[in-house]
Amino acid sequence: MQTSKRFDDSLTQDGRYRLLVEAVTDYAIYMLDPEGRITSWNAGAQRFKGYTHDEIIGRHFSQFYGEEDRMAGLPARALEISAREGKFENEGWRIRKDGSRFWAHVVIDPIRSPDGRLVGFAKITRDLTERKAAQDRLRQKEEQFRLLVQSVTDYALYMLDPEGYVSSWNQGAERIKQYRAEEIIGQHFSKFYTEGDRLKGEPQNALATARREGRFEKEGWRVRKDGTQFWANIIIDPIRDEAGAIIGFAKITRDITERRETQKALDHAREALAHSQKMDAIGQLTGGIAHDFNNLLMVILGSLELAGKRLPDDARVATLISNATQAAQRGAALTQRMLAFARRQDLDLKPIDIPALVRGMTDLLQSSLGPSVQIETHFPLKLDLVHADANQLEMALLNLAVNARDAMPDGGSIVIAAREETVKPRSRSKLKAGRYVRLSVKDTGEGMDKTTLRRAMEPFFTTKGVGRGTGLGLSMVHGMTEQSGGRFFLKSQKGEGTTAEIWLPVAKATLPAQGGRFIKDGVTGTRPLVVLAVDDDGLVLMNTAVMLQDMGHTVLEATSGNQALEILRREPSVDLVITDHAMPRMTGAQLAAAIKAERPDLPIILATGYAELPPDVDAGLPKLGKPFRQQELMQAVTAVIAN
Repeated sequence: MQTSKRFDDSLTQDGRYRLLVEAVTDYAIYMLDPEGRITSWNAGAQRFKGYTHDEIIGRHFSQFYGEEDRMAGLPARALEISAREGKFENEGWRIRKDGSRFWAHVVIDPIRSPDGRLVGFAKITRDLTERKAAQDRLRQKEEQFRLLVQSVTDYALYMLDPEGYVSSWNQGAERIKQYRAEEIIGQHFSKFYTEGDRLKGEPQNALATARREGRFEKEGWRVRKDGTQFWANIIIDPIRDEAGAIIGFAKITRDITERRETQKALDHAREALAHSQKMDAIGQLTGGIAHDFNNLLMVILGSLELAGKRLPDDARVATLISNATQAAQRGAALTQRMLAFARRQDLDLKPIDIPALVRGMTDLLQSSLGPSVQIETHFPLKLDLVHADANQLEMALLNLAVNARDAMPDGGSIVIAAREETVKPRSRSKLKAGRYVRLSVKDTGEGMDKTTLRRAMEPFFTTKGVGRGTGLGLSMVHGMTEQSGGRFFLKSQKGEGTTAEIWLPVAKATLPAQGGRFIKDGVTGTRPLVVLAVDDDGLVLMNTAVMLQDMGHTVLEATSGNQALEILRREPSVDLVITDHAMPRMTGAQLAAAIKAERPDLPIILATGYAELPPDVDAGLPKLGKPFRQQELMQAVTAVIAN
């Protein structure tokens, strides 16, 4: 230690500095004379530049510069600036002994004698090649991100400062919001919000949420430069520095107006499908109930009629039978409305002149509605005929008019109008493409809320008081219109009245023949026959058999199609078959086809509660509507035998 101390003590101050400089390897530290020739060289300089001490001393430092820099006079200018300003600092490419380049940070300080005379320069060079490469890579990535952001056109990508002022703007933002960068940078982003949202403080709430929760996302209406609105998806993320302080916000906006409209259309289609399925399901249920109810009414009406013939002549008993018969007939009328909703009634579709039909029932409408209701009609001078059942259409109009009257307790006006419409393919109305007449009944009444409007066409749904309606009026109109090939629409708003629209197809020059024909007219008597009655309902079968026997006919009974065929093969004397249609395993139509194959000349009558024959059944097969009374049965038998 003493030896070391003596060694240290022997060094002068200049010697210590020299040892210090020569020991440094991370920096090239060397001296130049006033003309720029190298006068000293340390280990760091040798490591950076590749020259040994003996190779470089006395040579000019400009050889470390590239040819272009030397031609531009950069070495001389560096010395001149250092001497004049007391320091020169710069970064740039320098050349090693082997010709390779490195990125150098250079500082040149002038060295002066005590009297101020320039005696040389101190030059310190550091190799920053790796740092520059890292910076270049970072700059390249930043440029790539900038180009990426600028090239995006489907999203508005831009930055806000901490107060919400726009500080950057990409092409997508310009396309979506219509502002150019020079128009919007420096403006507050709240100008993209609607006036109502600004008054509610939505822009400030968005930034506050992003600060507090680290993200804000929402959908809403935004405003373009031209004032139009679009439905936007918005995301705001805070941008923080290394210390965690918020230095701005990244904002992403996407125009999803088209997607929103598509979704609304899809939701509307789903809702319409669900409603259609619901109405179809209710229709199936209603049709089945009406069919069974018809059978019961047939038994009741037939039994009352037969019982009335056999009872003693008593006025009180006759009154009771008459009351019961009228009640059963009202039930039959009710089933007809149910069948109309289920689209299982038999329609007599013919070309109908709507203005003439309305004019013909004006007196009926006015007497039904009363003096407090005014009726107006608006029809064009020329209107095509429609494909409809006149009686059912009159009943539908009467139902709609009565509903309108009930919605106007203090009176009002009803406008019945019609005009032609053309439905294009793939229309949202669900109507087939073609020409239609839109018949409307508009009132000035109370109107319906959305809940009531959705349920208005359901059977047995009514807003009227007890005893004022069955809830089947609109259901009947709906079913009749659909079965005619059209559609029924209701438009209503609370406090603004209701408009009911019946869309019916324009009648063609020739209309297709209707399947089957209900028997209504004919003579009332015929010779005694052997009749095979077929029905799976024992009560209906017994009632039909008793009425036929009371008419003087011999009756054979079968409860199924197979049993009926066995009887026919066994009894060739059968003159007539009366069969129910809706039977399990073998329908009446199928039974009729089987009979025709074996006995083509045997008359057959289908007894049915509704028009349910499939298209492939013989269109000329006569039908007898249920419930039927003995007189109607007698007319049907007489008409078939006479033919």
